Amino acid sequence: MSEKKALIVYGGWDGHEPDLIAKRFKNILENEGVSVTLSQDLEAYSDLDFLKSLHLIVPIWTGGKLSGELCTNVSKAIASGVGMAGNHGGMCDAFRDNTEWQFITGGNWISHPGGLIDYKVNIIKNSSSPIVEGIEDFDVFSEQYYLHVDPAIEILATTRFPLHTYYHSSNKAIDMPVIWTKKWGHGRVFYSSLGHTDIVFEDSPASQELMRRGMLWAIEGKDIALERGLDPAVFESDAKMY
Repeated sequence: MSEKKALIVYGGWDGHEPDLIAKRFKNILENEGVSVTLSQDLEAYSDLDFLKSLHLIVPIWTGGKLSGELCTNVSKAIASGVGMAGNHGGMCDAFRDNTEWQFITGGNWISHPGGLIDYKVNIIKNSSSPIVEGIEDFDVFSEQYYLHVDPAIEILATTRFPLHTYYHSSNKAIDMPVIWTKKWGHGRVFYSSLGHTDIVFEDSPASQELMRRGMLWAIEGKDIALERGLDPAVFESDAKMY
């Protein structure tokens, strides 16, 4: 097996405490034997060969703008087998005008009615994913994310809407995805909407454990791609996508 390497790119809106989240995720990965590079510059995505050498990309960047060229590099790296894993606004409220980014990640933030509230995370009971194995439903105090999601995702946990009265309350009750996985080419993508600020991971240990497992699951895809000699060229197209 090759040395496992991860890149954490953090910044954007300070309200999501990207510096603290980056430090936490770095510590988690290093405790698992992963070598971690930190960057506060989106130009970290400019070197495609470097990105393809990684096992994992962790985006922690709420808002901001990402050029088509940089997004294409991330897309190609993941398609080759590199994993992506992230949380909350740092992954699915990033680069709002970049639809390719949303296609990669599997969803984008729309609202969090009520702001910071108490809500329950419901684990999908019949899931075969090792990410949620043995984890029970749990409560969190955070922003309850309402997202527009890719129907192709594998949902691992949900939360019930509505809990707070707003215009959406006139619709039927729904179970909004909180945690999911998906594939992008040969790469694995993991997302958790939990973690508005760093304290959420302190108050809700299950939130951190799910992130740990999700990052490790995403990492595994790289070795599988290498072992099987999987070629991302089978997914490539020269048609205009966006």
